[in-house]
Amino acid sequence: IFATPSVRTADPRAMSGRTILATIRVVIPAGAAKPAPPVGPALGQHGLNIMSFCKEFNAKTAGFLTEVPVPVMITAFKDKSFEWKMRTPPTSYFVKKAAGVSSGGGRPGHGITAAISLKHVYHIAKLKQQDEGSHHIPLISMCKSVIGAAKSMGVEVIR
Repeated sequence: IFATPSVRTADPRAMSGRTILATIRVVIPAGAAKPAPPVGPALGQHGLNIMSFCKEFNAKTAGFLTEVPVPVMITAFKDKSFEWKMRTPPTSYFVKKAAGVSSGGGRPGHGITAAISLKHVYHIAKLKQQDEGSHHIPLISMCKSVIGAAKSMGVEVIR
């Protein structure tokens, strides 16, 4: 019988003696973290200090545009402490901004709602490559990923 350990030993934080309780992933608009959903319930169910996170997040994202969605990964520990990391906004956000549309196509592959250039694709890929864990991915692969996201949104990539 195989049992999965409750503590991930490959994680350096777990080796420091702190046991990971949960990993919470939420997408929050920049500078708009408040104790209301989605932040409040996600942190509250693990007994974390919601206001502390909201103040730190809002201070760190004060220079961002207000509508920018910021993915956050919060690691909650058994001692009720937490660590959090921001990632770059989703690729779909950047594609929509580059194309100048508010939403993608309703039927991907059937209609084209807008177009972006390869220069836009390159810049989006460079931004996404800055994410933690993405440094080893070649830029060409990141560009192909952005092109795939654009196609699935009904945005054409032109030369």
